[in-house]
Amino acid sequence: MKKPVLKILESKIQGKVLSNKEFREFYSVDSSSYKIIPKIIVIPKNEKDVISTVKIAKKYKISVTVRGAGTGLVGSALNSGIILDMKNFTSIRVHKNHVTVGTGVIKGNLDRKLEESKKFFPPNPSIGSFCSVGGMLGNNSSGSRSLKYGSVIDNVSEITFVDGNAKKITLPEKNKITKDIIKITKNIDNRKFPNVSKNSSGYRLDKIKTERDSHKILIGSEGTLGIILSAKLQIKNKPKKRILFVTEYESIIKAAKNCLDINSTNPSAIEFVDKTTFNQMKCKFDKKSKCVLFVEYDEKIVSNADKFKKITTGKIIKTLENDADISTWWRYRDSSLHHSLKSIKKENRIPHIIEDAAVPLENLPKVFSILNKLNRKYKTKSIVYGHAGNGNVHVRLISKRKEIETVKKIAIEYFNKILMIGGTITAEHGDGLARSEFIKIQYGAKNYQLFKKTKKYFDPDNILNPGKIISTKSSIIKNLESF
Repeated sequence: MKKPVLKILESKIQGKVLSNKEFREFYSVDSSSYKIIPKIIVIPKNEKDVISTVKIAKKYKISVTVRGAGTGLVGSALNSGIILDMKNFTSIRVHKNHVTVGTGVIKGNLDRKLEESKKFFPPNPSIGSFCSVGGMLGNNSSGSRSLKYGSVIDNVSEITFVDGNAKKITLPEKNKITKDIIKITKNIDNRKFPNVSKNSSGYRLDKIKTERDSHKILIGSEGTLGIILSAKLQIKNKPKKRILFVTEYESIIKAAKNCLDINSTNPSAIEFVDKTTFNQMKCKFDKKSKCVLFVEYDEKIVSNADKFKKITTGKIIKTLENDADISTWWRYRDSSLHHSLKSIKKENRIPHIIEDAAVPLENLPKVFSILNKLNRKYKTKSIVYGHAGNGNVHVRLISKRKEIETVKKIAIEYFNKILMIGGTITAEHGDGLARSEFIKIQYGAKNYQLFKKTKKYFDPDNILNPGKIISTKSSIIKNLESF
């Protein structure tokens, strides 16, 4: 099957078509713990190449998986058929209140371009200098600012994509597609959608309230409904002034409880790092401290600072108002993934599986209690950091190498407990290979049927990134690269 498809692609595609072993190896991994070797890599030059690739894939029943910058943590961009690398789609057109971008634009390049106009695109993943806008759309990315400004899904007004029928579509537009999407979303069971401020699991049908929201069906869909070509992103004026408090706590539970009160003062960010991470920072912390909160405000600085000082139960060790100092400390926070990996010997790392749950903020202390119990039960340790204001914690498990089935047991137990307290299995990193099999448990049979209906509508032959979101087989431990 591979040879005729390869020859046809080579004859039809103006961009690059690659099948050499070294390229297939390169595209077999991303920033996750998984590895799947693809058959062919297509690097399209233009929209016509994307449409042609999907047409050929549909005809020959071979999968097409879109890839951004390869920074994903759950294997969303890995598959065994065609990998479609969108790195040539790099146009940026800045307008007054929005920017139209190609899906291959790197977020760091977008930030620099917007800086020229004193504007910014609010979602800010810690890997933002390197990730692509397409990947951010596919995962419904967030970051530290999502507490005030929302996730990607809250900051996009239009998407142009190619569906599984090789049809180019722009949403939202008043057409049959929009009306059909609304028909599907009217039937959702809202009670099974978690009441959290960030959620990247499944299809976000709950976010589609009117025809103007129809494009949101693509956001967080991980390339399973369409290949995004471009998007219109909402941009904002950069804040004129900011203040950042760095506050240490002798108890993680006390810090978690304090987040609820701090959140009532309208901060732009409340971020959490534990002792393992803050020990890597260039600062002297109290030996008794167990964790640190970063709390930032970007409006009503004086009054909000006063409110924070009255409400915090921790010890303020830094009050930063200079942009350069604030940026330095945010770099410390944004390096948490690096620091957490640096502090764990490679042979003691457990794959990224349970690393992105979010719960209603009032239940954040319960997450740490759940982790403590799991660590005792499975003889593991955990490094924790994340977006505490959103109830979103990133967990790195440390242990002598476990039986591979134990990794799955830990995940099942953790996810079930997260769901019991109203949470989501993934807040910003997506489902991918790590979590797709748990979506039905999270959303229930009725919503899952609507997810399947959505997939069938946009991709009737199941060629777009199969096995992600709509999953018939367990993939959580199947393709782990070096475990």
